[in-house]
Amino acid sequence: MIQVFVTGGTFDKEYNYISGNLFFKDTHLPSMFERGRCTLEIDIKTLMMIDSLEMRDEDREIIAFNCRRSTFDKILITHGTDTIVQTAKYLASFGITDKTIVLTGAMVPYAFGTSSDGFFNLGSALAFVQTLPHGVFVSMNGRYFKWDNVRKNTKTGFFEELGG
Repeated sequence: MIQVFVTGGTFDKEYNYISGNLFFKDTHLPSMFERGRCTLEIDIKTLMMIDSLEMRDEDREIIAFNCRRSTFDKILITHGTDTIVQTAKYLASFGITDKTIVLTGAMVPYAFGTSSDGFFNLGSALAFVQTLPHGVFVSMNGRYFKWDNVRKNTKTGFFEELGG
């Protein structure tokens, strides 16, 4: 069984066609798993629906608390890409050594359809959470990165290893 925690981020944003604003309504994950014909046993819990630029350490504590108390050793977290690395570092600092935790996100909201990378990133993260050893990882662009060896390249929009 895989525990999935939803925290918001671009992944789950909706677009208001009248105002042009992005907003949160509800997570798209159940429909994404259904659309992907996923047969894995998954438990989805929404912890929060916020933009990662608004995430504070109090929010990260909620994520860490839920990771620690989860009875599952495979945890996938959807998260905004702007501070996903900061949250991965925060989780690693808690010394959770008996679980595989993979954080993923999207640069374009899933609601935007085929232009979104969310569906691809979710599928990749599901594969990685099942195969990686215990630890904290970030999964983006079809790759995985250890929490302490990743950054978001704000010029290219891709995630890469430090020094890359």
